[in-house]
Amino acid sequence: MAKVLGVGGVFFKANDPAALCKWYSEHLNFELDTGYDGASFKPNDMPSGSLTVWSPFKRDTQYFEPSKNDYMFNLIVDDLKEALVQVQAGGAQLNGEPEHFDYGSFGWFSDPEGNKVELWEPKAVDG
Repeated sequence: MAKVLGVGGVFFKANDPAALCKWYSEHLNFELDTGYDGASFKPNDMPSGSLTVWSPFKRDTQYFEPSKNDYMFNLIVDDLKEALVQVQAGGAQLNGEPEHFDYGSFGWFSDPEGNKVELWEPKAVDG
């Protein structure tokens, strides 16, 4: 039987894909791919201890608020505090205060199109 090996992408609709890509490039240092609006992230570029989570939420969850979308995406960052400063300087609305757990720290913002984004700075795992 075949099995899933990981998440191959996050795809969503945007009012202005090129402008949204440019915003992420300017404020979170996305290295945009040439030839299409998007970025590729290689597993070897991610910090030790990071992983990709696939998790359905209950229909009545409030975790994605204030976004009106039925989804939220999580981005792994190397410096949560600085990333939040950068997106706020770019006009993003921060959502709540950062939270810290034994597996890493999290912060949230709404991008220029109102998508809620969760930033995760994982705690390094000695390998």
